[in-house]
Amino acid sequence: TIGTRTAVIDAHSRVLLVRHSYVAGWLLPGGGVERGESIYAAAARELREEAAIVAEEDPHLFGVYLNDRQFRGDHVACFVVRRFQQETFQPNNEILEARFFAHDRLPDDASPGTRRRIEEILFERPIAHHW
Repeated sequence: TIGTRTAVIDAHSRVLLVRHSYVAGWLLPGGGVERGESIYAAAARELREEAAIVAEEDPHLFGVYLNDRQFRGDHVACFVVRRFQQETFQPNNEILEARFFAHDRLPDDASPGTRRRIEEILFERPIAHHW
């Protein structure tokens, strides 16, 4: 399987995270790629659905990661978006919150994979091969 996660970075270098109703912690927005859908289209769709973010640029592919620890054979395509419009977010059955955080003020329960991606993207750390 393949999914997406996208780091949306605002003008203040803050990163958008979402909190799901069905899994603990804060994550980069994203989800599964649907049949017949490109990973780029999936990344943009998930941003709209999960966080009311409309990308004003094609998502930039940052890296592809093996996510075998959680789902055997799963891969995650991680994207970066810096130009976007933020519409009004409404909590729903899937996403309870969507907020921007400074890299040094991430919530304590931000997932380890989320923290690693933010470090790689913002501080040009070496890219890991595993999510």
